[in-house]
Amino acid sequence: MAQLDYGRNSVLASLKEHNVIKLYLAEDFNFKPILDEISRQNLDVFYVNKKKLEQLVGPKHQGIVAEVKEYVYHDLEVELKKQSQNERSLILVLDELNDPHNFGAIIRSADAFNVAMIIIKKDRQVLVTPTVTKVATGAQNYVPIVMVTNISQTLKRLQKEGYWIVGADGKGDKTIHELKYDFKTALVIGSEGYGISRLNLDNCDFVVKIPMLGHVNSLNASVATGIILCTIRAIQTYL
Repeated sequence: MAQLDYGRNSVLASLKEHNVIKLYLAEDFNFKPILDEISRQNLDVFYVNKKKLEQLVGPKHQGIVAEVKEYVYHDLEVELKKQSQNERSLILVLDELNDPHNFGAIIRSADAFNVAMIIIKKDRQVLVTPTVTKVATGAQNYVPIVMVTNISQTLKRLQKEGYWIVGADGKGDKTIHELKYDFKTALVIGSEGYGISRLNLDNCDFVVKIPMLGHVNSLNASVATGIILCTIRAIQTYL
């Protein structure tokens, strides 16, 4: 089963990974990197008016919509095996994130900071949708995304593999700068409205917070994730 992808950067990344089945281009589409990639592959290309593209995905298509292979989620055990010898392995666990824009931005940050995999829950969690891939600008092709049925059990599985579970919560007893992260790390990010569930918070080895200097007491989930991932990698660099 296919799904839709749209936006120049996102579709270009899918093209390079050979995930595109069919393309719909605006009649005046002239973005050379994509046209060059199309010429290298034997793809069905249809030139249509912009109204047709809007009917498919809305107004932010940038002149291109692609029918791509349905996203195939990765297997937890396979990905853990790949990380078995990596003592600085960094995993991201999302606890019922619901905003596709946040999810897409988080995937993008995960790629930037070499996250080994993103773990999401099967239910009550936004999945890999066209909006997610548009915001991720193709990063979903490079960061394995694993779907599980139970986050709590998965955290315990990660602990058995030598991971320390670090939860991000505004009420944390440490700031993000107080840990050395000289261990395999699984960073847990909670939902936009409720944060990390009580059960999953109880499974964390550490609970950290971002020190806030302004007047608001919280950050957007994707912004907070980017800050924490950057901090972890920066601290590890100077160990």
